[in-house]
Amino acid sequence: MTPLQMVDLKSQYLRLKPELDAALIEVLDSTRFIGGPKVDAFAQNLAQYLGVKHVIPCANGTDALQIAMMALGLKPGDEVIVPTFTYVATAEVIALLGLVPVMVDVDPKTFNITADLIEPAITSRTKAIVPVHLFGQSADMAPIMALAEKHGLYVIEDNAQAIGATYTFPDGSRKKTGAIGHVGCTSFFPSKNLGCYGDGGAMMTNDDELAAKLRMVANHGQSRQYYHDVIGVNSRLDAMQAVILDLKLRHLDEYNAARAAAAGRYDEAFAALPQLVTPYRDPRSTHVFHQYTLQVVDGDRNALQKFLAERGVPSMIYYPVPLYNQAAFAHYWKGGTLPVTEHLCKTVISLPMHTELDDQTQQYIIEQVFLMMNDK
Repeated sequence: MTPLQMVDLKSQYLRLKPELDAALIEVLDSTRFIGGPKVDAFAQNLAQYLGVKHVIPCANGTDALQIAMMALGLKPGDEVIVPTFTYVATAEVIALLGLVPVMVDVDPKTFNITADLIEPAITSRTKAIVPVHLFGQSADMAPIMALAEKHGLYVIEDNAQAIGATYTFPDGSRKKTGAIGHVGCTSFFPSKNLGCYGDGGAMMTNDDELAAKLRMVANHGQSRQYYHDVIGVNSRLDAMQAVILDLKLRHLDEYNAARAAAAGRYDEAFAALPQLVTPYRDPRSTHVFHQYTLQVVDGDRNALQKFLAERGVPSMIYYPVPLYNQAAFAHYWKGGTLPVTEHLCKTVISLPMHTELDDQTQQYIIEQVFLMMNDK
């Protein structure tokens, strides 16, 4: 058996190799490496897929979050509510801009923030909420949007892990994640459900005025060359990455379906192990399984990870430390603990999940988990 991967990018590339190679050669022949028709075409196609008016590509997902906050006019001292069980980038850009990250706990089933958890954290200084659609399914957005409207707050969706997921509103209407808040942000890091072969990101919005500001901020604050209307940054998606993403976008639903099928096989197997809690499926959202994340509720999570590694099975712990316990954010935290986040940091473990996960490989992974769990 070839070495197992958390994400098998090589096999996915080989399936698309003739088309990808031809697309990349076309860019090389054109010598249009920054901007140009390939980047524009991808942005238009992604906007159509997501059902939004505007997609503004940028250099990476962290930049997308920063640019969104800059374009919305957030000022130093403004508070932004974020989940504490998330990747550091979500809060990092808040602090970088002199804003104040206000960290709240998450729902024990979905691992996402909810309106009920957000509302007690709102103060007169709160200006925005950043729901993170963690591991591949949407936060419950209808109550969050209603809460934001009630308090006059912006909603910035962190959609880096859930591109392609669909949220169903109480009235039965549906929207793609990233297209619900005032602005959505995503990453095209190679391991993402829609990933390029380097760094990349994008912002999406239905607001024409905000879209214009996002474009300006991402391009040195200029609306036309050498005329700088606002302070901006230099954050661009290059044409090589755009053609890769455009081609892979055509397969995104297929990729997400393959991930869901693999998750279903894991679920079926692990139902026999009471020591494990399999990922919850929120009926209001589809799940695109950026990660397949178990909870080890009766056993030693770290021992399981070590056991799997010894047998050639990779795994990851997302995330072992709450944001408020990170040294970089210590001065933002007033003390105490958030119980759900603390529990998750001690119990979660993610198994290999990708579009090329075949039955034989997955069965081997499952067998190794059973060996460890049944030995205890």
